[in-house]
Amino acid sequence: MEWTLRELRVFVTAADTGSFTDAAAQLHVSQAAVSRTIAGLEKIVGDRLLRRVPRGCELTAAGQQILPLARRVLAEAESFTEFLHSRHGVLRLGYAWAAVGRHTARLQRDWAQRQADIELELVRHNSPTAGLAEGLCDVAVIRRPTDEKRFASVIVGLERRLVAFASDDEQWSGRRQLSMAEIADRTVIIDPRIGTTSSELWEGSGHVPQFIVSTDVDTWLDAIAAGRGVGTTAEATAHHHPRHGVTYRPIKDGPRIAVRLAWWRDHRPRGLDELVDAVTRLYST
Repeated sequence: MEWTLRELRVFVTAADTGSFTDAAAQLHVSQAAVSRTIAGLEKIVGDRLLRRVPRGCELTAAGQQILPLARRVLAEAESFTEFLHSRHGVLRLGYAWAAVGRHTARLQRDWAQRQADIELELVRHNSPTAGLAEGLCDVAVIRRPTDEKRFASVIVGLERRLVAFASDDEQWSGRRQLSMAEIADRTVIIDPRIGTTSSELWEGSGHVPQFIVSTDVDTWLDAIAAGRGVGTTAEATAHHHPRHGVTYRPIKDGPRIAVRLAWWRDHRPRGLDELVDAVTRLYST
């Protein structure tokens, strides 16, 4: 059973106009072509869809059943066509926790002014590649090393590492900065899939904290606000996810976090060079 979009379009047009003649005029084909096309569709369906009447045509019972489904298929096909036409005009930038922190709004504003022919669309997806591997974005903001066989990447900036803790923490509420050793004395909440915190940060120190696993930034923040533990994160998180009850402070000896833009190695999306330049420029200011 093989039908075509053209057959559905001719059928819907004839049903809407109520006339093979008017459908032919609207579709810029001959009346004979409309008749043949509908006859072919009726043969595939196994039922008559339109019956001739003195002033044109009208739907049969089978035609009434099929018409809404045909409209839906044509609408989906039109959406697909629009996507194909517009996909090169949109650059989708994925991120998991935080985009580019305090630079995010400036990036979007500057891009809209300088790149009128390419729209920058931010996509949040909670995965190690921020939606890149899943095909949800064209370029991803990543703060961990990538699979170099699959993805190309470039470091566009460095961010300070912060510690996040409950604002009413009795020991730390008055502190302006903390150390990695002090954090090791606490329970640390981590997201091992996409976070930047692991036991490697304390490698060689002789003292590794206890860890609690979180699944995303919201549950991570909720657990910290509730006093279940503390967390370390890139400074972008503090700008992107301020939370009542959670305080962020710098870690004086915390290693900096590299911010990367990553893309599929076999596909260099349109606008990538401009995006790399724009983000690098923002981080350098």
